[in-house]
Amino acid sequence: MRSINRTGLVSGTGLIVTGLTATLVALAIPIWSYEDRSGTGLDTLNAQTVSTQFGPLSALDREFITKVRLAGLWELPAGQQAQERGTTEAVRTAGAHLIEGHTFLDARVRNVAARLGLELPNQASEQQRGWLTTLSAAQGVDYDREFANILRKAHGKVFSLVAQVRANTRNSLVRDLADDANTTVLDHIKVLEATGYVDFDALAEDAAGAAPPPITNSPALPGPTQSPDSPIPVTPSPGFTLPPAASRANTPSAS
Repeated sequence: MRSINRTGLVSGTGLIVTGLTATLVALAIPIWSYEDRSGTGLDTLNAQTVSTQFGPLSALDREFITKVRLAGLWELPAGQQAQERGTTEAVRTAGAHLIEGHTFLDARVRNVAARLGLELPNQASEQQRGWLTTLSAAQGVDYDREFANILRKAHGKVFSLVAQVRANTRNSLVRDLADDANTTVLDHIKVLEATGYVDFDALAEDAAGAAPPPITNSPALPGPTQSPDSPIPVTPSPGFTLPPAASRANTPSAS
């Protein structure tokens, strides 16, 4: 009986030790997950940022500069082609805007890259060359439609990057370049949409498939609803004094 009890005691002690070990591991995992995240977030930003006389230059800043250059390498020839092969004045006008805008931006980005000591690509990406091949194979109205939709989709993605860079960059040269890129890209989006060939449903579906679902649902219910009641004026909190009402100066009456 004693040997049996001792064996049972040893087995029970082992189970207790195993259970405590599992508990400690389970407690340690979330601590590591949330506190020991080196290489992410701020650490990654600092590690991939270099100092310049114009302010810190992040990895996103460098990606943006590269993409501005790449955009010109394929959109300039696309604009030239649209002027030659577009069947409508609106398509040819969009081509002219591409030429003008990217001639300006390419000069700007080469200047910025030189001042920051960055090397720029001299050939469009494989995907961009593929877009040019698709355009070259199209004819007539099909060409107009392909031109408007391929270019509009590309500009929409660049527009999002420009906004992100403009909002977060700490480098003055990049900030100014983002301002110019924002103006140019928005102009191109408008003239491409003015062709009448842009498929907005396809753009929305593509964006929905690429973007993560929203964190929270919209508070607004779908569909039309009754008009809300009249707004209720906000009452100032106690102790807050409103400024005096503005009064228009008396003007002499005409004699």
